[in-house]
Amino acid sequence: MRALEGVRVLDFSQGAAGPICTMHLGDLGAEVIKVEPPGGEWGRQLGPPFVDGVAAAFIGMNRNKRSIVVDLKQPAAREVILRLVARSDVLVESFRPGVMARLGLDDAALRPQYPRLVYCAISAFGQSGPWRDRPGVDGIVQAAAGLMSVTGTPEGEPVKVGAPAADTTAGFLAVSAILAALLARERTGYGQRVEVSLLDALLAFQAVPLAMYLASGTPPGRTGSAAPYAAPNEAFPTADGHIMVAAYTPERWQALCQVLGRPDLASDPRFATNEVRVRHRAALRETLAPLFRSQPSRYWLARLEAADIVCGPILTYPDLEAHPQVAHNGMLITLHHPQLGPVRVVGSPLRLQATPPDVRAPAPLPGEHTAAVLHEAGFTAHEIERLAAAGVVRLAPPPRPGGTPAPALRHGGEQA
Repeated sequence: MRALEGVRVLDFSQGAAGPICTMHLGDLGAEVIKVEPPGGEWGRQLGPPFVDGVAAAFIGMNRNKRSIVVDLKQPAAREVILRLVARSDVLVESFRPGVMARLGLDDAALRPQYPRLVYCAISAFGQSGPWRDRPGVDGIVQAAAGLMSVTGTPEGEPVKVGAPAADTTAGFLAVSAILAALLARERTGYGQRVEVSLLDALLAFQAVPLAMYLASGTPPGRTGSAAPYAAPNEAFPTADGHIMVAAYTPERWQALCQVLGRPDLASDPRFATNEVRVRHRAALRETLAPLFRSQPSRYWLARLEAADIVCGPILTYPDLEAHPQVAHNGMLITLHHPQLGPVRVVGSPLRLQATPPDVRAPAPLPGEHTAAVLHEAGFTAHEIERLAAAGVVRLAPPPRPGGTPAPALRHGGEQA
């Protein structure tokens, strides 16, 4: 049995935050129905790189879902969606605030008829307030949330985190909110509206540095790889690369001084405690960096680990691909797509002993499951054909001869 077996999710989201959320719900066993516009959701063109015309990023965020294509701008589409909502436990959308209301599909419109529905709205800055209507993507929100102001080196420019931090954090938090709402529904019998914004998600992501600022009134600066609250806790250059070292507790700082052959540093008044080391971080680095540069990374890692000093290599993506712990954890998996062939993606990080997540299907083709989903919702074959003929829904394109993929869809999934 899967943890969310029997839970149905109607997913209108596009891009990254919403798809990440619904992917994890699908991994946990929920049945996720992805509702796409006639041109396919815009995330399908989020590249390069592409796998036979489909963005690799899209493939990595949309497994365990079934796709239907519905033109929400057509009046007849509303009845189609309502019949799907009637069978759903959760609805997830990431349109700009107000779009679902104009379509007559927002929480206020649905709640009276579907009181058990958990309605999750994901937005850039929130569903109300002065920035409600501003568009925002991951990089813009990283800037607006202050994250770029604390990322990078002191002498360098503000830097965006190299992964979509706003989207990913918001997606994870949306999963938590949805699960909490489903649990509350078991107790009360009623669903509820839940909201997650990329801005709020990144503020929560920065809870530690923001708490430090709110207490001190001093905005944190960019410190590169160094933690602003501990030293040494940063990357140091070696003879052949860099390693990360965290030796700021009293015992580990003294052990590090021994390993480096400089036991005198432990009693240096500039470095005696973590607090003073943070204040004299530049002098500390000037002292330690030449010592680390004297030997290669492997040399230092072996000696630091033997002294129980927290440390680690700075691995690249190719390193991760070959890493035994990554392989043991099963975090890089291969999916077999009926038209794209084998594709590799990141697996689920969740470990549930009795109801573990699993990957059952690769990212769907646009409209691949339209006919099946509508049939399950009670539509007759004649009704499905009529809706398709009118352009309200689109059925899956047939496989090309020899199993080669259909041409990539044009970009047609802009949010309304």
